Amino acid sequence: MKENVFDVLKERGFIAQVSDEPALRKMLSTERVTFYIGFDSTSTSLHAGSLVPIMAMKHLQKAGHRPIAIVGGGTTMVGDPSGRDEMRQMLSEDTIRENGRKIHAQLDRYLHFDGKNSLALDNADWILPLKYVEFLREIGRHFSVNRMLAAEAYKMRLEKGLSFIEFNYQLLQAYDFLVLYRDFGCKLQMGGDDQWGNILAGVDLIRRVEGGTAGALTFPLLTTATGAKMGKTAAGAIWLDADRLKPYDYYQYWINCDDRDVEKFLRLFTFLPMEEIKEIASFEGSDIRKAKQILAFEATKITHGEQAAQEAEAAALAAFSPATGGGLDALPTTAITQERLAAGISPLDLFVETGLSASRGEAKRLIKQGGMYINDERIDSLEFLLSEKNLTPNGILLRAGKKKYHRIVVRD
Repeated sequence: MKENVFDVLKERGFIAQVSDEPALRKMLSTERVTFYIGFDSTSTSLHAGSLVPIMAMKHLQKAGHRPIAIVGGGTTMVGDPSGRDEMRQMLSEDTIRENGRKIHAQLDRYLHFDGKNSLALDNADWILPLKYVEFLREIGRHFSVNRMLAAEAYKMRLEKGLSFIEFNYQLLQAYDFLVLYRDFGCKLQMGGDDQWGNILAGVDLIRRVEGGTAGALTFPLLTTATGAKMGKTAAGAIWLDADRLKPYDYYQYWINCDDRDVEKFLRLFTFLPMEEIKEIASFEGSDIRKAKQILAFEATKITHGEQAAQEAEAAALAAFSPATGGGLDALPTTAITQERLAAGISPLDLFVETGLSASRGEAKRLIKQGGMYINDERIDSLEFLLSEKNLTPNGILLRAGKKKYHRIVVRD
């Protein structure tokens, strides 16, 4: 008997809330369902926090259902207040359009848009041409202000101030769902749990305007075991764009995750069978490192391709055994001149230049705490200078703590 994709999502931890579980489970087992998720164009890249919806879309797509990814060129013009303490920065139409183009390209790597079995649409196509009074008469009359204000996304903002433009966001997202229902037979919207009220508004609008039935499903808003927001680190966001975050650094994010997160991340961010995940999750002691290597490789392969994952894995292994040299080319690398090295360079400067430390003050503290290494030799003195004698055939390997590496090479 074929496994129901709803059960797959539930077992792997994707489901927070669902509008009608028996009905949705039945629909996913008896129909080819067209479903959608929206991604607003607020940046040039999505980050690892966006992987939960992307992976859920892939599971449904693998089960034969049809994904629609909405690149929100229209809704981004308004700004989603959900989960925000203050109003989002207003971006220009040109910036939003360029961001959307890049996000479309990123999503295509996962969903392979062909215009028929998987679609990417921009809601600017139907939102920007709207005539305001006509929109209010056709759509706005179906919304209760009292009910909207009771929604969690709006309640948390009322104390600090909710702009009128943001107040319209729920109407526009609901209108998206109505347009997709009418034009593409879309019956399911999914999103983060902070979108629950917005998604239900779309379900209700379809019922009121078309007399139709649609479903809503939300994903849990993930934090790591340390309490950090998924996809964010002290150094910044874990971008899905290789130009903003090298595949090696992406690999390192996963391999350096908290031990307590390994099983959860394997369930959500890989396609490994659950039987295999449970076996890997049972690893203990030093074998946990092996579990993290599997997680890092699989996650990197999905986002950057198998070759990039192999290169990142080889670089990580080489970093732990620098004498081998193999795979070091995939490490983050900075080039310096022979002349500069011959004059002597403070590692404090290099650690800041390469991003291993945020400032010279932080680099000094790293030395005092015994966490600065050059070619696996600990640096104890603030007066130490790098010179040509530190140059090896593989360059100069910088290390901050146990896990953060950067390679220096010398160029003429």
